[in-house]
Amino acid sequence: MGKATGFLEYPRVDAGHRPVRERIKDYDEFLLTQATPALQTQGARCMDCGVPYCHAGFVVEGLSIGCPLCNLVPEINDLVYHGEYEEAYARLSKTHPFPEFTSRVCPALCEGSCTLGEHEPPVTIKEIERFVMDEMMRRGKIRPRIPKLRSGKRVAVVGSGPSGLSCADLLNQLGNSVTVFERSDRPGGLLMYGIPNMKLSKSLVLGRAKLLEEEGVQFMLSTEVGKDYPVLTLMKEFDAIVLCAGATQERLIDVPGKELGGVVTAVRFLTSATKDLLGGTADGDRPVAKGKNVIVVGGGDTGTDCVATSIRQGAKSVTQLEIMPCPPAERAPGNPWPLWPKIQKTDYGQQEAIALFGADPREYLTTVKEIVGNGAGRVTGVKTVQVEWQSQNGRMIPKEIPGSEKLRPAGLVLTAMGFTGPEKTLIGQLNLKTDPRGNVFTEPDSHKSSLLTVFAAGDMRRGPSLVVWAILEGRRAAKGCHEYLSAR
Repeated sequence: MGKATGFLEYPRVDAGHRPVRERIKDYDEFLLTQATPALQTQGARCMDCGVPYCHAGFVVEGLSIGCPLCNLVPEINDLVYHGEYEEAYARLSKTHPFPEFTSRVCPALCEGSCTLGEHEPPVTIKEIERFVMDEMMRRGKIRPRIPKLRSGKRVAVVGSGPSGLSCADLLNQLGNSVTVFERSDRPGGLLMYGIPNMKLSKSLVLGRAKLLEEEGVQFMLSTEVGKDYPVLTLMKEFDAIVLCAGATQERLIDVPGKELGGVVTAVRFLTSATKDLLGGTADGDRPVAKGKNVIVVGGGDTGTDCVATSIRQGAKSVTQLEIMPCPPAERAPGNPWPLWPKIQKTDYGQQEAIALFGADPREYLTTVKEIVGNGAGRVTGVKTVQVEWQSQNGRMIPKEIPGSEKLRPAGLVLTAMGFTGPEKTLIGQLNLKTDPRGNVFTEPDSHKSSLLTVFAAGDMRRGPSLVVWAILEGRRAAKGCHEYLSAR
């Protein structure tokens, strides 16, 4: 490494976020960027550790170790330290097609497995990645790469989320003619409508789609395969199909009152907010948090995004309910390095709620028993109860604590309870084999489904996961699809 003792000399310094009172007034990105010399110093903290788990890219006991894309992290950090930004981008591009996305929305699996992180705060890998990409965009170095040869093969990619975009990108670069089908009015899938603008600017998503178009990828928007575009037609017109439609079935709340007006899924709420921001018209009754007591059911990233969006819309109060216990402040004995650290983190949405309302919005070990209405079909409150987790027949299950019931006022209930898997319409029309969880079953290496010309990738194949895993899935499916087409 360029600075062998850098990790001993320099502390971790993060660029941080825009001030809370400033950023809650708009939907602009909240991330700040350090000055270039400071970023170079942070790159110097990367150790000559011998076995860099930061880019190991595998899973142990269900937890990730390092970057699934196997980014060449130590090399990139060293090049940034030496000011070789274009070469750093060249190294990053060998494994990663869309650093502008993951450097904003990924939880930084790489940092969770950083060797320095075993004893000290890890290297700012995610921020360095964002700096490299932003610097290349600022310099105008992100240009279309037009394939020199075409195979004459046509491939349909269904879905334009991270797996669909990465699949289309690689298939196109390999010389195939690619058409991406997207049922929404804009490309990006959950990158567009499932993640709010302050976390991932939609200009980046649209910019990447535009670049892919310039490179030869075609997009058919507002076109749902199996509904607007018959499956049989798709199979006749294309040599192969890659399904990247995601795991879009949201887990719905199942308690009395779930049908009341004002009980809204997280994706519908976030989609409506983004469409309003982009100047579109949200479908149906627009869920808006202004002036309301908002209850967010779910403690994950999507729940946090609902908290932050509700605050920007002018919510009267925001409470976030989580049925699981509060994670520990430090790694538990059963969660050693280099596994992903399961510790408590206060994300941007909670930071904003604390600054605005004076308290962390999260309430752990709490679940909803009933949603209460006003007699005219609108929600007015939520009955909750505290739980404790007990072992029963070898499984941990939540048990209600008697006397802990509480009625909370609510004008908007947002369910952010995760996703159960892919929608069944397209899978059923193609009569595809599925795994026990309802995901598309494929061969592990080629991603080929039970139907000869159909492949699958992303959440539709592996189940709900992270953007970085979806990007990797898309690339793997593209390679499998291309190998199949090349052999025909």
